[in-house]
Amino acid sequence: MTNSQIHVGIVHYPGAMLSAVQGLAEQFYLANQFCSEHGLQQTFKTYTCDSQNLEQSFENSQENFHVVILPPCLYEQYYLKPQSDLIDWLQLQHKQGAIICSVCAGAFILAETGLLDGRKVTSHWKLADDLARNFPNIQVDSSRLLINDTDIITSGGLMSWVDLGLELVALFTNSKLMRQLGRFLLVDTGSREQSYYQSFCTRLDHGDEIIIRVQHQLQKSFHQAIKVSQLAETVNLTERTFLRRFVNATGLKPTQYIQRLRIQKACELIESTTKSIERVAADVGYEDVSAFRKMFIKITEQTPREYKNRFVRSEV
Repeated sequence: MTNSQIHVGIVHYPGAMLSAVQGLAEQFYLANQFCSEHGLQQTFKTYTCDSQNLEQSFENSQENFHVVILPPCLYEQYYLKPQSDLIDWLQLQHKQGAIICSVCAGAFILAETGLLDGRKVTSHWKLADDLARNFPNIQVDSSRLLINDTDIITSGGLMSWVDLGLELVALFTNSKLMRQLGRFLLVDTGSREQSYYQSFCTRLDHGDEIIIRVQHQLQKSFHQAIKVSQLAETVNLTERTFLRRFVNATGLKPTQYIQRLRIQKACELIESTTKSIERVAADVGYEDVSAFRKMFIKITEQTPREYKNRFVRSEV
């Protein structure tokens, strides 16, 4: 795309995060300055596309969009039921060759187009279960901060619009310029994932009162050795029936649920106390520190020491 302008449409829909809408435009403005300094002809031209008046977007842009971005949602729930005109418009942009991108809850709007069917995508980890439940034909990986699937790019949390902007700058210019832009913005352009920041949020709104009772019990006794048969017995269910109802209610097997609960408690202890990793492991129910480390890495994709270095400020 030498000597050409990259047209970027940023969709402003009801409830869209205004700092992301404006911030993306400003990020591409800064990218243009770096392009000029490096003698590159690629420049980004951004357009704010009002979802309530999409025809205006066509009038403002003399060319087709190269990129269309659905920013995160800060309030309202428009993203759960977007108007059909926006869905049709997104499908048209994709058909005409635009890369369609979403940030956080923007993935729900993008999923309505059907363009995500059969793909692996990401969204905010707190929205992942709802996204997977509402759109069973897509594969949701909430551990990822950003997934670039060539013509579709999805990114995770509210602030991951910054990462998306950097990804697009690298895609249309080069990685060196992207890293320089990141340094100017004081943004980490190194490898990181959404799993570093996830918290285990236990769902209690599923309506199964018996399983809720078990969840409350586990919240108190997660550090103890617990067998599935014992949990089933406490609520007068057969083990098979208990397993089925627990998975239906929480999306996890009881053993997986307990492990995630333990690791979440371990994260809280690492952040809020000066206990050693060995002491933390014992406090959350692990007799074997090696087993604790393996499970910690599996769930958070970093070691307990790396987690502490990332999130705990050292005393000066």
